[in-house]
Amino acid sequence: MTDEDEERADALFHALSDRTRRDIMRRVLAGEHSVSVLAAKYDMSFAAVQKHVAVLERAGLLVKRRSGREQLASGDVSAVRAVSDLLTDLELVWRGRVARIDELIETETPSKD
Repeated sequence: MTDEDEERADALFHALSDRTRRDIMRRVLAGEHSVSVLAAKYDMSFAAVQKHVAVLERAGLLVKRRSGREQLASGDVSAVRAVSDLLTDLELVWRGRVARIDELIETETPSKD
């Protein structure tokens, strides 16, 4: 991976490391929501929810658009796929390691004393 790819991965996983941000993602992937409607769902200030939305937006997981006085947020499915791809790559590395261990076990001959 390039440095740019690594920075992107850091931003994605940082954004998803918080429970509230994951919940916001679930909501905006299900449909577009105004930031004020999102804020009403949480026991925190509007400004705190705005900060969570901003982290998701910087990571590219969420897109905002203006509609009159409201800011509408929606999830970016391609960014979610990027997270899935990163996890799949890590799983492939792990599976390769497990396969090598299995091969070593199979080729080992038991020693007779």
